[in-house]
Amino acid sequence: MGKTYDRIEGRLKEFIEAQPVFFTATAPLAADGHVNVSPKGRSGTWRVLDERRVAYLDFGGSHAETISHLRENGRITLMWCAFDGPPNIVRVHGTGEPVFRDDPRFAELVAGFGEADGPALRAVVVVTAKLISDTCGFAVPLMDYRGDRTLHAEYFGRRSDEEFATYCAGKPHNVVSIDGLPALPLPLPPR
Repeated sequence: MGKTYDRIEGRLKEFIEAQPVFFTATAPLAADGHVNVSPKGRSGTWRVLDERRVAYLDFGGSHAETISHLRENGRITLMWCAFDGPPNIVRVHGTGEPVFRDDPRFAELVAGFGEADGPALRAVVVVTAKLISDTCGFAVPLMDYRGDRTLHAEYFGRRSDEEFATYCAGKPHNVVSIDGLPALPLPLPPR
């Protein structure tokens, strides 16, 4: 039986921080727009900021759907599943804001992630919870975590920040979403 919570603390916080992967879900306001679900991985790239806010590092890739949806309407749901141990699913429904490199808050937010910061960081996404809930997760499969994939960090680690900015500008769905919404503000500010 699912429960709702007023804050992220105690066992909910411990559960979120222990998971090796989570998922983001966003959508544009248009009825015919594309719903987006994205997996997020890399160790140490999300954290609980306080009892109502979580944040994660947004690294570059070929799309920026989550960012475009947050810029348009701010709606986001984050979901963590237990793939080992007791079954559980935790969701944080709320509003999200991408904090970009040129925002005065960026440096302080990134510093809180310690060594998880890395090449190709575009933004820190801060999510404020409106609804926090968990459900049983009885149907979630048991899977073994073997480790982080290092390909993304290695690929972008061989490029300068200027080359990463050029990469972002050259990918059509970094500039606008697949529905034509503004995504990354370009030119990408340097770090």
